[in-house]
Amino acid sequence: MKNPKVLPWLLLILLSLIWGSSFILIKKGLLVYAPGEVGAIRILSACLFLVPVSISRLRKLSTENVKLLFLIGMVGTFCPAFLFAIGQTRLDSGITGVMNGLTPIFTLVIGAVFFGQKFTKGNYWGIALAFVGTTVLLMAGSGGQLAEFNFYALFIVLATAMYGINLNIIKFKLAHLSPLVITSVSILLVGPFAGMYLLVGTDFTVKLATAEGSWEALGYIVLLGVMSTAIALVIFNKLVQLTTPIFTSTVTYLIPIVALTWGILDGEVLILGQIIGITAILLGIFITNRKRAKAYSKAKVAA
Repeated sequence: MKNPKVLPWLLLILLSLIWGSSFILIKKGLLVYAPGEVGAIRILSACLFLVPVSISRLRKLSTENVKLLFLIGMVGTFCPAFLFAIGQTRLDSGITGVMNGLTPIFTLVIGAVFFGQKFTKGNYWGIALAFVGTTVLLMAGSGGQLAEFNFYALFIVLATAMYGINLNIIKFKLAHLSPLVITSVSILLVGPFAGMYLLVGTDFTVKLATAEGSWEALGYIVLLGVMSTAIALVIFNKLVQLTTPIFTSTVTYLIPIVALTWGILDGEVLILGQIIGITAILLGIFITNRKRAKAYSKAKVAA
């Protein structure tokens, strides 16, 4: 493109639409299939979709790179796919989409603790506010009542923490690899585990043959795997390399908007406590990223 700034913005908007829609697709898949089945189908479909490009690239990688790609495949794709599906059995898709916004918070914390990233005092306010919002959502029970601890929200918190680990590994250990290699090979390495679990540890084939709406639900999950796991990860990893972490993290503001819109269109209703928690999380993300943006700008000036 003539304007190099156009491509990042187009990729950001596309990524927001894809990832923001993933939570409603999980919800539709859970109408028929168990959380473990949803997670396994998601991973396996992404793996099969990327096989034509992943096999040839795997052979060219060093043993050390393969080990790291297997790690991020497990931490950044495999485990979160299962955790999000489990969490959404008791959480609305829109709320899950907002909680996904905790990813940059964990990315910042993990980067500061393990990778020597600078951690300013201002970051504490954003982090604290985001986790206050998370606590409010945790206290909103699965039935929507306040003062009921919703244990299932912890699955989403754990998944976003894993995303934070994944992003730091990619940025600091695998930046020399192309986004397509990172995505395709990491999913290829964990895909067989999803396939074995689906065929041996579940009654997926029985449901597919007998359950009403099984093929429609399967279509939603396959779309989730191909678009939200395979294609979106390539787009995201490309954004990480094309732009700054601050620009890339902007997607965390747009995903909740898309997710909440889908949820409302699907009949989800937010109670006051949930609205307060969502607002606190989004403000925390904004404050944290604003402080990071200032620090990044100062670093560029100093350089």
